[in-house]
Amino acid sequence: MNIRNVEELIKRIEEDEWMMEALRAAASLRLPDWWICAGFVRSKIWDVQLGCPSRTPLPDVDVIYYDPSDTDEAVEKQLEAKLRANNPDMPWSVKNQARMHLLNAMPPYQSSEDAMSKFPETATALGVSLTGQGRIILAAPYGLDDALSMTIRPTPLFREVPKLATLYERRIAEKRWHNTWEGLTIIHT
Repeated sequence: MNIRNVEELIKRIEEDEWMMEALRAAASLRLPDWWICAGFVRSKIWDVQLGCPSRTPLPDVDVIYYDPSDTDEAVEKQLEAKLRANNPDMPWSVKNQARMHLLNAMPPYQSSEDAMSKFPETATALGVSLTGQGRIILAAPYGLDDALSMTIRPTPLFREVPKLATLYERRIAEKRWHNTWEGLTIIHT
């Protein structure tokens, strides 16, 4: 059964013990404005849409947070080490979005969701987190339509800035998602 809306996506994540374990681990860090994003959510959607019998392996589990009071990259590495100590089989990546604009040569991001809106593809600009009561919440700056319809489209920033449009095209070629998930629609810049 395909995912058709936010409620069905959240239900599928709640039923996935591996995803819930990752969310609980990230929540245990008590980071400000934290989310697990990108392929963690997108791949779940595409696997369900195609009826994949098992989870497509992820190169990383992207935990992002927003803390302008401490942008030292060493803190991120310490957080990854904490996550790995308790969940060694998950390929953790932790990034403070309050510093990522520097690496991307952009104006400062205002929040983790603002940073997600600057991701290359709309279908990847997704994140999930847990409320204090343990409920899953979704951040989707461009909505779910592209992810649900298995459409890869550049976000406005990656469509409008020539240098980033080139980066988007290179990324699509390198990721080779169309080899993993048949039936993707790829919108070029």
